Amino acid sequence: QVQVVESGGGLVQAGGSLRLSCSASGIAFSFNTMGWYRQAPGKQRELVANINSGGSTNYTDSVKGRFTISRDNRKNTVYLQMSSLKPEDTAVYYCDLKTRWRDYWGRGTQVTVSP
Repeated sequence: QVQVVESGGGLVQAGGSLRLSCSASGIAFSFNTMGWYRQAPGKQRELVANINSGGSTNYTDSVKGRFTISRDNRKNTVYLQMSSLKPEDTAVYYCDLKTRWRDYWGRGTQVTVSP
């Protein structure tokens, strides 16, 4: 059974930093693309960043230069280091493990950035 679990969310002031973690189990982690998505109230879920099995990364424009995605295949974990946080980064952040057949989602972790 595949499980994807996020952690590391919380409340932070604007300009601060947080690191999100996502651990996966029950699957060969290193072969899959991992992604972080977010959904703010009243908005659609959007891709924040992803990283493929080779380590290539992709970021949405609004977080470029502020967020960094990385993975540790030994720990079956992907990270999202978030810096210079803004109130508009407030959202539930979800981790996605993408396979050839389907996506596996975590339940999400809340990130709240106060002005």
